[in-house]
Amino acid sequence: MTVPLTLLGLLEREPSHGYDLKRDYDAFFGRGKPLPFGQVYSTLGRLARDGKVVMGEAEAGAGPDRKRYVITEQGATEVQTWLGEPVEPEPHLQTVLFAKVVLSLMLDRSAETYLDRQRAAHLQRMRELTEVRRTGNAVDALLADHGLFHLEADLRWIDLTAARLDALAGLVKR
Repeated sequence: MTVPLTLLGLLEREPSHGYDLKRDYDAFFGRGKPLPFGQVYSTLGRLARDGKVVMGEAEAGAGPDRKRYVITEQGATEVQTWLGEPVEPEPHLQTVLFAKVVLSLMLDRSAETYLDRQRAAHLQRMRELTEVRRTGNAVDALLADHGLFHLEADLRWIDLTAARLDALAGLVKR
């Protein structure tokens, strides 16, 4: 999971406090593995240092003063680029695929276009692995089969998700 880019995507949706970012991250992307508060604030600090977010004025609250973070044009450009690029097809990327679909929907971007690009990248990798399986030795063939099975599962997930985009959009949009 790419925490900095996911937080940037949540900030593009709306300026937020660190507490709100953690809550939204955990609700949508941290199932079973919540994001530690320290990681939220250290990531926001690096994003601010790199010019991708700016901090607003401190706001008084029930506890310590809270700062609202706002994405910059540089940060928004990085999110746009990230959401448009397919993930390197490999096993165990479901969490990144899911995050990109949900953030695309939250930000009124075409999740369907992203899924089409990802499907194409997976199919290309499957062609490469099929050639390895055809021309390689038994070890190469077994490794290629392992990769192919994972990619096939991802393709089924991509197709299922594409069919459910409207329902998912209704759940993740405010």
